[in-house]
Amino acid sequence: MKNKQNKAEHKFGTVTLIGRPNAGKSTLLNYLIGEKIAIVTDKPQTTRTRIMGIINGPQWQMVILDTPGVHKPKDRLGKNMVDTALGALDACDLIYYLVDAAGEFGPGEAYLIQQLKKTGKPVFLLLNKVDLLPKEDLLKIIMDYNQKMEFREIFPISALKGDNVENLLKTTVDYFQPGPPAYDEDEMTDQPERVIVSEMIREKAILATRQEVPYAVACVVERMEERSDTLMDIDASLIVERDSQKGILIGKGGQTLKWIGSEARKDIEHLLDIQVNLKLWVKVKADWRNQPRQLKDLGLNPQR
Repeated sequence: MKNKQNKAEHKFGTVTLIGRPNAGKSTLLNYLIGEKIAIVTDKPQTTRTRIMGIINGPQWQMVILDTPGVHKPKDRLGKNMVDTALGALDACDLIYYLVDAAGEFGPGEAYLIQQLKKTGKPVFLLLNKVDLLPKEDLLKIIMDYNQKMEFREIFPISALKGDNVENLLKTTVDYFQPGPPAYDEDEMTDQPERVIVSEMIREKAILATRQEVPYAVACVVERMEERSDTLMDIDASLIVERDSQKGILIGKGGQTLKWIGSEARKDIEHLLDIQVNLKLWVKVKADWRNQPRQLKDLGLNPQR
């Protein structure tokens, strides 16, 4: 009689990560991937496109879609971002609805819950930043959200510290169907290196500025070329809408732009594992956030 090996079936599933601005979606994505592929700042609406991450475990693979924060748009860019986020609800098996547990429930969360109910898909409520809350407050928040929608699972987590994230992954895989991996094990994302590099530069520009500038800045990598096995030249342009914003980005004596380049270069060198010679320019393109052609050129059209 032959011995039969009980080999577990491989599982595969796609998860969409959705929530309001600054809920911590990109922080969670980076923690799950174990590498920085999405930029993170304290400014709302930092993520502008759908970012796919690939996570591999023992006998399973998860594709997770990080999306822009759902907000009330004030321009064509904002509308495209919201369309991208809601469009990603159609492209998944399961939904992570991430909420800043320390924030207040408002019209934005109510609107999102309405959209989630329409999907008919399993929705996990992830209450983020729970390390900042007393336990009695957390229990009340869970009860309040339970009255608004029937969630398949509820997980209090800290995306920054990784609290309870392993349990979240384990439970998520239980919902997946048997299936082969869709991507090689060494793949982390569908984002081209050029796009990740441009986002790393934009992140530093956001961190270096205030008021309207973070929302009006975009970045385009115009050249990436290896000069040798140990050195890469990168030319990039920061795009703003007004001359006054250009002056703020450059700073007195060019100091702000110099800081942006220096800090971005550190992240880029870590990502690419090569020494980088980074050159930055600042260009003005009036009202680019409302110009369809500019948005298309920047890759900021709605993604499905």
